Amino acid sequence: MGRKSFLRGAAVLGVAGLLTQILGAVFRIPLANIIGTDGMAYYQTAYPVYIFLLVFSTNGAPAAISKMTSERIALGRYAEAHKVFRLSFVFMSAFGLICFSALFFGAEVIVNALGNEGAYYSVVAIAPALLFVPIMSVFRGYFQGMQEMVPTALSQVIEQSVRVATGLSLAVILLPRGVEIAAAGSSLGGSIGPVFGVVVITVIYLIRKKNIFFRIESDKSNEQESAGSIIKTLAIIAIPITIGVSIQPIMNLGDAIFVMNRLQDAAGFGYSASKDLYGALTGFAAPIINIPMAMALSMALSMVPAVAAAKSAGDTEALNSNINLGLRTSMIIGVPCSFGLMVIAEPIMLLLFPLQVESSAISSTCLLLLAAGTVFLCIAQTMAGILQGLGKLSASVWGILAGFVVKCLLTYILTGIPSLHVKGAAIATSIAYLTIAIVNFGAVKRYTGIKFNFNLSVVKPIAAGLAMSVAVIAVYKVCLGMLGNSLSVILSIGVGACVYTVALIKLNAVTESEIKAFPKGNKLVSLLKKTKLL
Repeated sequence: MGRKSFLRGAAVLGVAGLLTQILGAVFRIPLANIIGTDGMAYYQTAYPVYIFLLVFSTNGAPAAISKMTSERIALGRYAEAHKVFRLSFVFMSAFGLICFSALFFGAEVIVNALGNEGAYYSVVAIAPALLFVPIMSVFRGYFQGMQEMVPTALSQVIEQSVRVATGLSLAVILLPRGVEIAAAGSSLGGSIGPVFGVVVITVIYLIRKKNIFFRIESDKSNEQESAGSIIKTLAIIAIPITIGVSIQPIMNLGDAIFVMNRLQDAAGFGYSASKDLYGALTGFAAPIINIPMAMALSMALSMVPAVAAAKSAGDTEALNSNINLGLRTSMIIGVPCSFGLMVIAEPIMLLLFPLQVESSAISSTCLLLLAAGTVFLCIAQTMAGILQGLGKLSASVWGILAGFVVKCLLTYILTGIPSLHVKGAAIATSIAYLTIAIVNFGAVKRYTGIKFNFNLSVVKPIAAGLAMSVAVIAVYKVCLGMLGNSLSVILSIGVGACVYTVALIKLNAVTESEIKAFPKGNKLVSLLKKTKLL
């Protein structure tokens, strides 16, 4: 998988991830305005537990299947690649049934352990998703292994669209019955969306089945790995990959475990106040970080088959090129997200949650603190994808374990300080991202001996980010008195994006050939040349 294929695949998944997160924001923003911090505390207690069980299906299994598929396709073993798909389907279906049973029948035990018994109905409502997402993940992994990212992207967008529409509708309809039931209705949307995602990607598979089986019939290789060996390899690969690419969900799980209990036991807050604070952190501030996280995760998932294929084919040049490009792209994504969210954190919260003004002070501070670690999250996620593609699965696990230990220790200590409360959890999360980035980056250097161009990959994106930050602050302050907060934020973000893009091009942080590698890249290059930007 060359540079062009990698960039195209990353772009397709990145755009889908961005659309998915925008839809998620469309969902969470009105939801938070409808059910408030109390309702979001119920929803956000259910969601991290669900995500922790789901993440194997959405991240680990597709990445593992794509890695196993791409390695076999690179060697022309199409029949064995399809065997991986078939066996994975059986394995993941059984896994989904087990996870559904654990969450559905263990809901009461879970919410009591997390100190938020009002979240019971939300946990029960979201459990059925675990029956369908694992099946969808098998199709996604198989297509990604064939370097076909469109099926994954399309199923993601359809799934999220249905989830948003049904979740919001149910929340509004059920609100008269109380915020607990309304939160459960929004969670139920998360169970309905995957049903449609499965239908869409199954139809795509059936449409492409003829071409898939044509390649299988042309496969003349006699090598056939046993079913037991394939399942064993899938589990061995998928579990470390799950941990390695699931940085944010695991950090969120740390918040779910400690924050509510520490606020009540150590910081001196009552149950109601604790719910408000927890909702402000996890329901208002944290979801905004999902947008850069989705882009970083798309990068990481694209890195796995790209690096695996290059390594399997013994193409050292392609391997080094993709790894360097991965770091640079993670910085190009992470820097504007981090800097931009930090400089106008409070205006963004006021724009997104106009009906929750009382919570904006706390949530905006949490957003600023979380944004400080966003660039490290992008680096950590991308380096994890590289390590998994190299087959160094345990290395990415050590990184996340180190970060999780730091997260848990600091959250436990800082959240118990009354003056910090949930801000302590946000600080802990950013420091954990930094820890994981350092460990994963060091591992990539150790295993590959690669030399990174830090001037190109780090210095230039930061310089462009600083220029962008100045522009954002200036535009916002000049326009605030005339246009008000909402329009000023939108205008400042638009100007900032333009300044950042121009700065990257003028600093030669992106090349013409790299721009051409993206979908519609030739047209974009032509436009940039006409405007004298390239």
